[in-house]
Amino acid sequence: MKFNLHTHTYRCHHADGADEEYVKSAIAAGYQMIGFSDHAPYIFPTGHKSTFRVDYDMASDYAQSVSFLKQKYSDKIDIKLGFEVEWYPNLVEKELEYLRTFKYDFIILAQHYTDNEYESFAKYTGSATDDSGVLRKYVRQITDGAKSGAFTYVCHPDLINFTGSQELYVQQMTYMLNELKKLEIPLEYNFYGYYDNRQYPNDVFWRLVKETGNPVVIGLDAHHPWVYTDKRLDAMKEHMKELGLKAVDSIELTDYKGAKTQF
Repeated sequence: MKFNLHTHTYRCHHADGADEEYVKSAIAAGYQMIGFSDHAPYIFPTGHKSTFRVDYDMASDYAQSVSFLKQKYSDKIDIKLGFEVEWYPNLVEKELEYLRTFKYDFIILAQHYTDNEYESFAKYTGSATDDSGVLRKYVRQITDGAKSGAFTYVCHPDLINFTGSQELYVQQMTYMLNELKKLEIPLEYNFYGYYDNRQYPNDVFWRLVKETGNPVVIGLDAHHPWVYTDKRLDAMKEHMKELGLKAVDSIELTDYKGAKTQF
């Protein structure tokens, strides 16, 4: 099955295009299933304002739009409602309870910050750091999130931009990969990072994935409708082959009830 579960909308403030444009582009590219997984509105303490996620007052509009498109294009493509969610220890229990009210089809785990984001000492994991403590927190939060059983896969697991000891990076990533392998949770090779020339996908990380044998899924991380038909995806797939990686051609979704469905 040709599928992508990582699609954003304009509501996250850093993507563009109408929701329906993404669907039409996916159909044109031959996808059988797509998932919308915009950055989930997070229940933060009063006073914290996130700049990269869906606002609370737009969350219902997001869910309703996906539901409408799911029905409208049901004869052409399978559309799923999802969210991209961080594992913030102080907040995640209440957050997941909130998201269940939308009866999502799946959620994906993405650790954009260590600690709890709103805290003054929280670190954006895409920023360069040689702090071993940040690296260890990143590993712990991804591992804890995956062990919860709530998530369908881990997106851009190599987002952490660690510039310190390479030996420590390999040790920590190997530990994380071994823990995630026990859970058989897929890891996303991220197209957005690839074509935007970001620090991920990280070849060092993915060579370790090859060694540990974790399941791999391709995520477009689409922030623009044209991404679905972008020919650079072919070049990325060739690079994955060079690394010895083969993406899965089916996926097991975990929904808001904890039920698992294979596609």
